[in-house]
Amino acid sequence: MGCGRVGSSLATQLDNRGHSVSVIDVNPESFRRLPASFSGQQVMGIGFDRDVLEQAGIEDAYAFAAVADGDNSNILAARIVRETFGVRNVVARIYDPARAEVYERLGIPTVGTVKRTTQAVLVHMLPLEPEVIFMEETGELVMLRALPDSSWAGVSISSLEENTGARLVFINRLASPLLPEASSAIQDGDEVVLMCRADQREEVARTLAHNPKELG
Repeated sequence: MGCGRVGSSLATQLDNRGHSVSVIDVNPESFRRLPASFSGQQVMGIGFDRDVLEQAGIEDAYAFAAVADGDNSNILAARIVRETFGVRNVVARIYDPARAEVYERLGIPTVGTVKRTTQAVLVHMLPLEPEVIFMEETGELVMLRALPDSSWAGVSISSLEENTGARLVFINRLASPLLPEASSAIQDGDEVVLMCRADQREEVARTLAHNPKELG
Protein backbone atom coordinates (compact mmCIF):
# COMPACT_ATOMS: atom_id res chain seq x y z
CA MET A 1 0.00 0.00 0.00
CA GLY A 2 1.47 3.29 -1.17
CA CYS A 3 3.20 4.05 -4.44
CA GLY A 4 5.46 6.87 -3.32
CA ARG A 5 9.24 6.72 -3.50
CA VAL A 6 9.52 3.80 -1.08
CA GLY A 7 6.46 1.93 -2.34
CA SER A 8 7.39 2.19 -6.02
CA SER A 9 10.99 1.15 -5.27
CA LEU A 10 9.78 -1.78 -3.19
CA ALA A 11 7.27 -2.93 -5.82
CA THR A 12 9.88 -2.68 -8.56
CA GLN A 13 12.44 -4.72 -6.61
CA LEU A 14 9.89 -7.44 -5.81
CA ASP A 15 8.70 -7.51 -9.44
CA ASN A 16 12.29 -7.79 -10.67
CA ARG A 17 12.82 -10.77 -8.35
CA GLY A 18 9.93 -12.59 -9.97
CA HIS A 19 7.30 -12.08 -7.27
CA SER A 20 3.64 -11.41 -8.03
CA VAL A 21 3.02 -7.84 -6.85
CA SER A 22 -0.03 -5.63 -6.38
CA VAL A 23 0.33 -1.92 -5.60
CA ILE A 24 -2.49 0.06 -4.00
CA ASP A 25 -2.69 3.85 -4.05
CA VAL A 26 -5.53 6.34 -3.82
CA ASN A 27 -3.89 8.62 -6.39
CA PRO A 28 -3.65 7.15 -9.93
CA GLU A 29 -0.85 9.60 -10.75
CA SER A 30 1.37 7.79 -8.24
CA PHE A 31 1.61 4.74 -10.49
CA ARG A 32 3.70 6.81 -12.90
CA ARG A 33 6.64 6.15 -10.57
CA LEU A 34 6.60 2.51 -11.64
CA PRO A 35 8.80 1.56 -14.58
CA ALA A 36 7.27 0.63 -17.92
CA SER A 37 8.53 -2.91 -17.37
CA PHE A 38 6.47 -3.36 -14.17
CA SER A 39 4.29 -6.44 -14.62
CA GLY A 40 2.32 -6.26 -11.38
CA GLN A 41 -1.23 -5.16 -10.67
CA GLN A 42 -2.07 -1.49 -10.03
CA VAL A 43 -5.13 -1.01 -7.81
CA MET A 44 -6.60 2.43 -7.19
CA GLY A 45 -8.32 2.86 -3.84
CA ILE A 46 -7.94 3.24 -0.10
CA GLY A 47 -5.44 0.65 1.12
CA PHE A 48 -7.29 -0.27 4.30
CA ASP A 49 -10.61 -0.83 2.52
CA ARG A 50 -11.33 -4.57 2.57
CA ASP A 51 -12.84 -4.63 -0.93
CA VAL A 52 -9.76 -2.86 -2.31
CA LEU A 53 -7.47 -5.29 -0.49
CA GLU A 54 -9.39 -8.25 -1.87
CA GLN A 55 -9.19 -6.79 -5.38
CA ALA A 56 -5.42 -6.60 -4.91
CA GLY A 57 -5.32 -10.29 -3.97
CA ILE A 58 -4.74 -10.03 -0.23
CA GLU A 59 -6.37 -13.41 0.38
CA ASP A 60 -3.48 -15.10 -1.43
CA ALA A 61 -0.74 -12.74 -0.21
CA TYR A 62 2.48 -13.96 1.40
CA ALA A 63 3.41 -10.48 2.66
CA PHE A 64 2.06 -6.95 2.94
CA ALA A 65 3.81 -3.59 3.32
CA ALA A 66 1.98 -0.43 4.38
CA VAL A 67 4.24 2.39 3.17
CA ALA A 68 1.81 5.25 2.50
CA ASP A 69 2.40 8.77 3.80
CA GLY A 70 0.31 8.58 6.99
CA ASP A 71 0.89 6.63 10.21
CA ASN A 72 -2.83 6.14 10.85
CA SER A 73 -3.59 4.63 7.43
CA ASN A 74 -0.46 2.46 7.52
CA ILE A 75 -1.13 0.95 10.92
CA LEU A 76 -4.86 0.51 10.22
CA ALA A 77 -4.11 -1.33 6.98
CA ALA A 78 -1.43 -3.44 8.68
CA ARG A 79 -3.79 -4.50 11.46
CA ILE A 80 -6.64 -5.35 9.06
CA VAL A 81 -4.32 -7.43 6.89
CA ARG A 82 -2.85 -9.24 9.92
CA GLU A 83 -6.03 -9.74 11.95
CA THR A 84 -8.72 -10.09 9.25
CA PHE A 85 -6.86 -11.77 6.41
CA GLY A 86 -4.24 -13.64 8.46
CA VAL A 87 -1.22 -12.48 6.46
CA ARG A 88 1.81 -13.32 8.54
CA ASN A 89 4.56 -11.13 7.08
CA VAL A 90 3.26 -7.60 7.61
CA VAL A 91 5.34 -4.45 8.04
CA ALA A 92 4.29 -0.81 8.42
CA ARG A 93 6.18 2.41 7.83
CA ILE A 94 5.70 4.62 10.91
CA TYR A 95 6.97 8.18 11.18
CA ASP A 96 6.30 8.69 14.92
CA PRO A 97 8.89 6.76 17.03
CA ALA A 98 6.51 6.57 20.02
CA ARG A 99 3.84 4.90 17.90
CA ALA A 100 6.39 2.57 16.36
CA GLU A 101 7.26 1.11 19.77
CA VAL A 102 3.59 0.52 20.58
CA TYR A 103 2.96 -1.36 17.35
CA GLU A 104 6.16 -3.39 17.69
CA ARG A 105 4.69 -4.64 20.96
CA LEU A 106 1.53 -5.64 19.09
CA GLY A 107 3.68 -7.81 16.87
CA ILE A 108 3.68 -5.58 13.80
CA PRO A 109 7.24 -4.73 12.69
CA THR A 110 7.71 -1.07 11.80
CA VAL A 111 10.23 0.82 9.72
CA GLY A 112 10.95 4.52 10.20
CA THR A 113 12.07 7.21 7.81
CA VAL A 114 15.58 5.89 7.42
CA LYS A 115 17.86 5.91 4.41
CA ARG A 116 17.54 2.15 3.88
CA THR A 117 13.75 1.94 4.29
CA THR A 118 13.17 -0.22 1.21
CA GLN A 119 15.77 -2.80 2.22
CA ALA A 120 14.49 -2.83 5.81
CA VAL A 121 10.93 -3.49 4.63
CA LEU A 122 12.11 -6.35 2.43
CA VAL A 123 13.64 -8.10 5.45
CA HIS A 124 10.19 -8.34 7.04
CA MET A 125 8.36 -9.20 3.83
CA LEU A 126 10.82 -11.83 2.62
CA PRO A 127 12.51 -13.55 5.58
CA LEU A 128 14.19 -15.92 3.10
CA GLU A 129 16.29 -13.03 1.85
CA PRO A 130 18.32 -11.56 4.74
CA GLU A 131 19.71 -8.09 4.20
CA VAL A 132 23.50 -7.68 4.02
CA ILE A 133 24.18 -4.66 6.23
CA PHE A 134 27.98 -4.90 6.27
CA MET A 135 30.65 -6.57 4.15
CA GLU A 136 34.24 -6.92 5.34
CA GLU A 137 36.68 -5.27 2.90
CA THR A 138 37.96 -8.59 1.49
CA GLY A 139 34.38 -9.67 0.77
CA GLU A 140 34.83 -12.89 2.72
CA LEU A 141 32.67 -11.97 5.73
CA VAL A 142 29.20 -10.41 5.77
CA MET A 143 26.82 -9.21 8.46
CA LEU A 144 23.19 -10.20 7.87
CA ARG A 145 19.95 -8.90 9.33
CA ALA A 146 17.21 -11.54 9.21
CA LEU A 147 13.85 -12.53 10.68
CA PRO A 148 13.87 -16.21 11.72
CA ASP A 149 10.78 -18.36 11.22
CA SER A 150 8.48 -18.21 14.26
CA SER A 151 9.32 -21.87 14.98
CA TRP A 152 12.71 -20.67 16.28
CA ALA A 153 10.98 -19.13 19.32
CA GLY A 154 12.36 -20.78 22.46
CA VAL A 155 15.58 -21.97 20.79
CA SER A 156 18.77 -20.90 22.54
CA ILE A 157 21.32 -18.56 20.98
CA SER A 158 23.94 -21.28 21.15
CA SER A 159 21.67 -23.68 19.21
CA LEU A 160 20.95 -21.02 16.61
CA GLU A 161 24.68 -20.47 16.08
CA GLU A 162 25.31 -24.22 15.93
CA ASN A 163 22.58 -24.78 13.33
CA THR A 164 23.43 -21.80 11.12
CA GLY A 165 27.20 -21.83 11.47
CA ALA A 166 26.99 -18.05 11.97
CA ARG A 167 27.88 -15.87 14.97
CA LEU A 168 25.12 -13.78 16.54
CA VAL A 169 26.08 -10.11 16.87
CA PHE A 170 22.90 -8.79 18.52
CA ILE A 171 19.09 -9.04 18.50
CA ASN A 172 16.48 -6.37 17.77
CA ARG A 173 13.53 -7.07 20.06
CA LEU A 174 10.53 -4.74 20.26
CA ALA A 175 12.57 -2.04 18.50
CA SER A 176 15.39 -2.28 21.05
CA PRO A 177 18.86 -3.85 20.50
CA LEU A 178 19.93 -6.62 22.90
CA LEU A 179 23.18 -8.48 23.58
CA PRO A 180 21.86 -11.85 24.82
CA GLU A 181 23.78 -14.59 26.59
CA ALA A 182 24.44 -17.87 24.76
CA SER A 183 21.79 -19.55 26.90
CA SER A 184 19.15 -16.91 26.13
CA ALA A 185 16.24 -17.93 23.91
CA ILE A 186 14.97 -16.47 20.67
CA GLN A 187 11.50 -14.91 20.90
CA ASP A 188 8.92 -14.75 18.12
CA GLY A 189 9.44 -11.53 16.19
CA ASP A 190 13.12 -11.18 17.05
CA GLU A 191 15.25 -9.73 14.28
CA VAL A 192 18.73 -11.27 14.42
CA VAL A 193 21.99 -9.76 13.19
CA LEU A 194 24.53 -12.43 12.30
CA MET A 195 28.11 -12.54 11.03
CA CYS A 196 29.05 -15.33 8.62
CA ARG A 197 31.19 -16.15 5.61
CA ALA A 198 29.85 -14.69 2.37
CA ASP A 199 29.49 -18.17 0.87
CA GLN A 200 27.29 -19.20 3.83
CA ARG A 201 24.66 -16.54 3.22
CA GLU A 202 22.15 -18.67 1.30
CA GLU A 203 22.52 -21.62 3.64
CA VAL A 204 21.98 -19.39 6.69
CA ALA A 205 18.83 -17.99 5.03
CA ARG A 206 17.46 -21.47 4.32
CA THR A 207 18.19 -22.63 7.86
CA LEU A 208 16.41 -19.67 9.47
CA ALA A 209 13.38 -20.22 7.21
CA HIS A 210 12.85 -23.80 8.44
CA ASN A 211 11.65 -25.29 11.68
CA PRO A 212 14.81 -26.09 13.72
CA LYS A 213 13.24 -29.40 14.80
CA GLU A 214 13.33 -30.52 11.17
CA LEU A 215 17.04 -29.80 10.72
CA GLY A 216 19.28 -32.80 10.55
